[in-house]
Amino acid sequence: MSDREPDAAAGAAGAAGAAGAADDASHGTATGDGTGLTGIRQLVASKLRDIPDFPQPGVVFKDFTPLLADGAALGALVRDTAARYAGRVDVVVGIEARGFILAAAVAYELGLGMVPVRKAGKLPGKTYRQSYALEYGTAEIEVHTDAFPPGQRVLVLDDVLATGGTAEAACSLIERAGASVVAVEVVLELAFLEGRRRLGDRTVNALLTV
Repeated sequence: MSDREPDAAAGAAGAAGAAGAADDASHGTATGDGTGLTGIRQLVASKLRDIPDFPQPGVVFKDFTPLLADGAALGALVRDTAARYAGRVDVVVGIEARGFILAAAVAYELGLGMVPVRKAGKLPGKTYRQSYALEYGTAEIEVHTDAFPPGQRVLVLDDVLATGGTAEAACSLIERAGASVVAVEVVLELAFLEGRRRLGDRTVNALLTV
């Protein structure tokens, strides 16, 4: 998730409970290591830590660092995600910044490449740029114009779907570059922010939902 979305996008305001399960039908039942999908969800949810009143009072921040620090849990998440998209995508896109971590790991597991979508001004070559609205003002992200061969099938990965601004902008960039978005995959969806609606008819899969 981009750190340029509203603070509420980084945590669930007033929601300190454990992450709930998303719709099983959106993920199927197979996992990469034989663990049931319910088991993967429980494992990942157990590694997300609530930090009250961060980055401001009234916000409960969902901290992913315990998940990243646990090799077994992170590995299970990566294998599960890769298994569900094997043979369906040609490349994995990661959204700055935490999306880079997940996208690189899943791409490696699939034997595919990874393309970063970055903050404007961070990529050295010719880029497409896309702006999106923040709580106050706008921000921009970019991708290299030569990042995708025409028609390439893309999996977009990020940690959290909040307002949906960054994810929608990333999808627009990918489509402008001539590729197609197979799905937007996130670990956690903050459903009360209705970010899924901003993505229109694109496929959105969330492992956990609050």
